[in-house]
Amino acid sequence: MTPRERLLTVLWGKIPDCVPVAPDFSNMIPARLTGKPFWDLYLYNEPPIWEAYIDCAKRFNIDSLMDGYFPLTFEEEKSPGEPWLQYIVKRTDERIITQYSRVEDGKRKWSIAVVYYRDNPPTSGLQPDSLGLPPVPERFEPIEAKPVDTNPQNILRRVKGLMGDQGLIGVVLASTSMFLSVEGIYDYYDHPGKYEKIGQENIGRVEARFARIMAMDPRPDFLAVGCSGSLVFQTPEMFRTLSLPAVKRGIELAHAAGIPTHVHSCGPERELVKILAEETDLTVIDPLEIPPMGDCNLVELKRLYGHKIVLKGNLHTTEVMLRGSVADVIAASKKAIDDAAAGGRFILSTGDQCGRDTPDANLHAMIETARTYGRY
Repeated sequence: MTPRERLLTVLWGKIPDCVPVAPDFSNMIPARLTGKPFWDLYLYNEPPIWEAYIDCAKRFNIDSLMDGYFPLTFEEEKSPGEPWLQYIVKRTDERIITQYSRVEDGKRKWSIAVVYYRDNPPTSGLQPDSLGLPPVPERFEPIEAKPVDTNPQNILRRVKGLMGDQGLIGVVLASTSMFLSVEGIYDYYDHPGKYEKIGQENIGRVEARFARIMAMDPRPDFLAVGCSGSLVFQTPEMFRTLSLPAVKRGIELAHAAGIPTHVHSCGPERELVKILAEETDLTVIDPLEIPPMGDCNLVELKRLYGHKIVLKGNLHTTEVMLRGSVADVIAASKKAIDDAAAGGRFILSTGDQCGRDTPDANLHAMIETARTYGRY
């Protein structure tokens, strides 16, 4: 089977030729393998990080579930008025700092900053004073980045063409989290009604976005409805109230149209698996991290929900993949397969993203183990 055929077989609850294997290396490893400063990819699109990811997926011959790694925004979803653009406000040998700005009523306004590093992914959403910078920069310069076609139809066609049979392409439809910051949580407790209203409005946004996605040619292979750290910035009760209604609606629409749905949510995830497996028709969930970063036990999740939902995980990204030996990776891969492959609905993966310096030999060992040992 090709990786594409193997994944589709598993997502529909059937048995492929071997256990699919998709270590999470969406960012750091692809960027490292280009040999370029990371800011070339993230800031200058030389190449865009999603293109480097596809090259990496082919290099290691994984079964790629490419989960919303590229921007896809429809015209009606863009904020009104002049767009916020990034300008370089400081650069050193090790990092480039940008700040967002736009002109409103004839006056230039400045917002949050982003730090682009030579050898790490960027850090965004920063206040300038946290970087020792004034809120209004003394000098700034435009970014001379390689232009990227952002037309949704064109970019999806290009991404699918580049991926080919190496895997499946997903597009973001909904989110399992409304918060990505501590400030957002404080604001929620001060103004809960505001966020409950947003949660209800998100149902309509999901319906509208789904209709636009379904009108595309080609269409994505699956729809992403997750968010990193869903139960880090939300309690399960907050998730039920604020995020689940729109996520549930998105899954309903996709299921009726015969399109798989995928949740990525690093961190504690056991309760999220329970809710989504018992109350929705979600297709696949990852990365099922073990303690201390997560709270998942693969054997338990397989016993409780493995007949209903595809489990994707969960080799430890530091102790096994980064610091472990090839023998450690092989042993952990075999254990995960033994724990969760019986009867199908399992994809061997990592418990979140592999670190930048993860040895190539460890990745090859994980993939080879799935190909040779990974029989259902």
